Amino acid sequence: MSPKSALKAKSEPVPPETSSRPLALLQWYDRHRRRLPWRAAPGEASDPYRVWLSEIMLQQTTVKAVGPYFEKFVARWPDVTALGRTSQDDVLRMWAGLGYYSRARNLHACAVAVTREHGGAFPDTEVGLRALPGIGPYTAAAIAAIAFDRRTMPVDGNIERVVSRLFAVEEELPQAKPLIQELAATLLADSRAGDSAQALMDLGASICTPKRPACSLCPLNEDCTARALGTQDTFPRKAPKKSGALRRGAAFVVTRGDELLVRSRPEKGLLGGMTEVPGSHWLAGQEDAKAKQQAPELKGLSRWQRKIGVVTHVFTHFPLELVVYTAKVVMRTRAPAGMRWVPIATLADEALPNVMRKVIAHGLDP
Repeated sequence: MSPKSALKAKSEPVPPETSSRPLALLQWYDRHRRRLPWRAAPGEASDPYRVWLSEIMLQQTTVKAVGPYFEKFVARWPDVTALGRTSQDDVLRMWAGLGYYSRARNLHACAVAVTREHGGAFPDTEVGLRALPGIGPYTAAAIAAIAFDRRTMPVDGNIERVVSRLFAVEEELPQAKPLIQELAATLLADSRAGDSAQALMDLGASICTPKRPACSLCPLNEDCTARALGTQDTFPRKAPKKSGALRRGAAFVVTRGDELLVRSRPEKGLLGGMTEVPGSHWLAGQEDAKAKQQAPELKGLSRWQRKIGVVTHVFTHFPLELVVYTAKVVMRTRAPAGMRWVPIATLADEALPNVMRKVIAHGLDP
């Protein structure tokens, strides 16, 4: 496709019925589809529960990281009804380490809603799916297409990249999203909508990768505008990311024999409902002395030992530095209000986010 034709294509998408791209994609997919634990085998119907669970887990997370968590979840909760009947705490414990914990809370809320309000069956339309907790436009489209073969095209990061290169979309993300959505819809086949979507996802994951795409292996390479221009590495266009200000704080690792002092974070907000050691507020420009003043009050404790170094962690909107203080208390010491003692040996069963795993490892290190 010439650059001139590409510009026309961006404003006047080629109707699917007159384009060879959807067929080429499906033919490629039938030969090269990835084997994923949540994906139905060729000729088999997709399980809406497995599709939904995988899509929630895959938000902001790689396929490699999600695989073991997905297997653990379906082994313990084989269907949405089983998941809806468990507690949020159990879900958070199983989710610990996967990050973006609001997904876990929404996952449980959605399972409860499907169980109680829909008899354990997911709605089969985008509109019905979007009414459920934690399901936005992309996830609703993905479930509708993959699980129910509704003729809609979900656009994830992989599809965004493929489409922006195929049509050489010059507009920067996120402003380009509506145009990319429109162009992606032209790649839908008349049937097998779910396979069309998964074909584009696989193409972006294995061929049209962020760096050094294997264009010679792409089924759409002769029709790709960015490749014709030699600019495929520059797409998609993205506005510079804005990094939040560094926040600082203190964490307090207190042991009572072989037990550790912990508490649960508030249900709403960052890391809601997760387990943590006591700590200060996380604030930009906070001085160490001010953070230390927020230590828990424990009877008989008069001295904190500051650990050398700091624990660093990067959240989506800000980086964090935590100074870690440690202390040991006698066996009869009671936990302050809102806190509890847990055996160090059973910490793996607690809903600890990664930042707290780092803190505890640093604090318990001799």
